[in-house]
Amino acid sequence: MTANMPPSLQAQLASIIAEIDRTGHANMMRLTVLKKWFKDLGRVRAFGLWVAERAAVRRDITDGEAGDLFALARAVLLEHPPAGATPDFIETERLYRRLCAFQNDVVHQRCGPVRIIRNHDLLLVEDGLALYLDVRTAPTDAYRLAVEDCAHYDGRYGRDLNGPSRDKLLALVGFVTTREAREGAAAAGDAAARRAPTG
Repeated sequence: MTANMPPSLQAQLASIIAEIDRTGHANMMRLTVLKKWFKDLGRVRAFGLWVAERAAVRRDITDGEAGDLFALARAVLLEHPPAGATPDFIETERLYRRLCAFQNDVVHQRCGPVRIIRNHDLLLVEDGLALYLDVRTAPTDAYRLAVEDCAHYDGRYGRDLNGPSRDKLLALVGFVTTREAREGAAAAGDAAARRAPTG
């Protein structure tokens, strides 16, 4: 890395992890480094699916509608697609609509309507699918999902990056590294195809 080259996203995320190791927590705003990385829509969609898949297996709830939705999410996102394939678009869209309807209760407060969330992991699946299905496409939408996924409440620090956030950030570094490697391999393949003789 040259003196003028900015640190990689992996290095910036590693510095957040190091801060958690050193002080016990880090400010959620440190994740704004993701916004620039998420300017590529392919990354936004892949990230949404990745978060949804991880959240679908995080809890082992088997009772009631929440349990049914977790089972459906695992089936649609992880069990039915062949290895290496993306989930069926129509099934994924149906799952997304069911998730939206499940947590659609709103209370009206002085500041405006507030949505009642009964299960945070199902909300992560829903928000991840919103990115994957192009319901939301902005880099800030992906950044907000990263914050929702990684942030944790601790009485000493409030809601920021602490405790379980560390493992989630390590997983995020792995996702970024894998995604960039795939993009690099695809770009190298495209370049090789352009150089190949056509005769």
